[in-house]
Amino acid sequence: MFRVFSPRALSALALLATLSSPTLAADWSLCPGLNEPGAPDSTTPRYEAFFSPYTHHWQHDDEHRPVFAASMSRLLPNDRSCGVSLFRNSFGQPSAYAFVGKTWPGFMPRYPKVYASVTAGILYGYVGRYKNKVPLNMGGFSPAIIPAVGYQLTPRNRLEVQIIGTAAIMLGTSWRF
Repeated sequence: MFRVFSPRALSALALLATLSSPTLAADWSLCPGLNEPGAPDSTTPRYEAFFSPYTHHWQHDDEHRPVFAASMSRLLPNDRSCGVSLFRNSFGQPSAYAFVGKTWPGFMPRYPKVYASVTAGILYGYVGRYKNKVPLNMGGFSPAIIPAVGYQLTPRNRLEVQIIGTAAIMLGTSWRF
């Protein structure tokens, strides 16, 4: 039987989701606004789906496999987001990344459709003989920070390049709805 995530991995992801709970603390939340309903007539997107069909590694390794990633984010006030990404890592292992993020739209005034963003969270999936391929890995879990630069094609569609540490860049597209 093929098992995607261990019970330990699922427990850690559940803990991260619990941290965003409004009952955790009255004044603090990992994902502020996550549970706030949108206006019924609002046309403002509340979610973003991201798909990456290609990752380019800086150094060739015969063990590298194609990386495909998909993520879903909840868009929050002040250009923030919370989400989860599911992917197969560079070594073919099922992996996940639970994150919070911030975007800076139009950070280059001369090019208003160019934006910058960064996400930070917990990565799971580099286990066994590949556990040392990511820093600070403990039992398959490690912290991650992923900066990105993107271009807004339309108000709902974007192209993005994510910088995956010193190992690679990931190219992808997103759709807001």
